[in-house]
Amino acid sequence: MLQFYRTDDRIIREIPRTEAGCWVKLTQPSLEECTEVSETYGMDIADVRAALDDEESSRISIEDDYTLILVDIPTAEIRNNRNVYTTIPLGILLKKDVIVTVCAQETVVLKPFIEQRVREFSTKKQMRFTYQILYNTCIVYQSLLRSIDRKRTEIEERINQDTEDVDLIDLHELESNLVYFATSLRANGVVLDRLTRYGRLRQYEEDQELLEDVIIENKQAIEMTTIYRDIINGTRELLSDVINNRLNNVMKYLAAITIVMSIPTIISGLYGMNVSGEWMPLSTTPFGFGIICVGTFAICIAALYILKKRKML
Repeated sequence: MLQFYRTDDRIIREIPRTEAGCWVKLTQPSLEECTEVSETYGMDIADVRAALDDEESSRISIEDDYTLILVDIPTAEIRNNRNVYTTIPLGILLKKDVIVTVCAQETVVLKPFIEQRVREFSTKKQMRFTYQILYNTCIVYQSLLRSIDRKRTEIEERINQDTEDVDLIDLHELESNLVYFATSLRANGVVLDRLTRYGRLRQYEEDQELLEDVIIENKQAIEMTTIYRDIINGTRELLSDVINNRLNNVMKYLAAITIVMSIPTIISGLYGMNVSGEWMPLSTTPFGFGIICVGTFAICIAALYILKKRKML
């Protein structure tokens, strides 16, 4: 989808065609739309379509007439029948009097600009707009990181209740999300570091301060990712230990029951031996069968008491 936006008097509006100082927004673009943008603004079609490749890494490419900034942004997806997060490329192409953004899907990173929820936003100030996009990206990362930590907390609160193997799988998915985030944030950090050294890109006075804010927020997101990964590792180990401990308790309980149940089996087996009855104790005693049953029951009770005292039950 190809859309054109322009801000006038701090109010953004959609326009039917390209104008000076406009924002060209490509979302899930077709080849024809990419070709149109490439020919209209004199950009390489490969650079226009670079953000559509999921394997494309974050980078900056400065050409003669335009600049390509490629960063990874977070997004939601379905993986293993679960709602999880991953990262996708977002392309920002800067040319004189126009800024082009390319993304394979609609993203919450750009939505606040269209909904006019970003202060001092202007499509005419390209570098400030670019830094605001990068700043918004860091904020979305941090928001999703807090969401991941809340999910981890919910799993941790269930440890004393009905902990299941699925909780270990959920923790693994959360850790996978953090791995994607950590890799993308570090790559974005390299791009931000290079932006501080490029004097060719036109900037307003306050842009440098905004770029410093973006760098700080990106570093904070990286630190949050590292901390949450360590916490998830600890939670997963705790959860695994709890499951193993419960399994050990069950096995210990079954072993104790087996010991108690073996007592009547041994006694009945001895009395069932094919030998002369006169040599079997209580074989000729009145109520001998009852006495043997009562004695067996008493031995079982004693065994239960001993096992319980040794905390095997």
